[in-house]
Amino acid sequence: MSSPGSETLRVRLSDDVVRVRQKARALAIEAGLSLVDQTKIVTAASELARNMIDYGGGGSVTLDIIASSTRRGVRAVFEDKGPGIANIEQALKDGYTTGSGLGLGLGGAKRLSSEFSIQSKPGEGTKITITRWK
Repeated sequence: MSSPGSETLRVRLSDDVVRVRQKARALAIEAGLSLVDQTKIVTAASELARNMIDYGGGGSVTLDIIASSTRRGVRAVFEDKGPGIANIEQALKDGYTTGSGLGLGLGGAKRLSSEFSIQSKPGEGTKITITRWK
């Protein structure tokens, strides 16, 4: 589902989160996003990449610039084969965590995105797609 200009990055270690942030920022600049929108997509991507390591055992993210007839944006698709999320609605609530964090990652990433979708099955993994439009 990636476009010719997309890039897929493995996410296993903390250094990989830095690479995801750098690539998200570079694409946001290339897409012409404002500084505020650049910061939002980079922050959301960082949160989701970190969650993928902490809760999903690592995975991959595919980042690309997308365009419609009237706008441009950045899309990031995060996929892991981890334990999955049993209750997505609960996981999106601020303060909910199965770890030691503040429980703001998923809900925060959703608020920072123009579009957000999540698919998850316990025992099979999670796929989250975010888009930030110009």
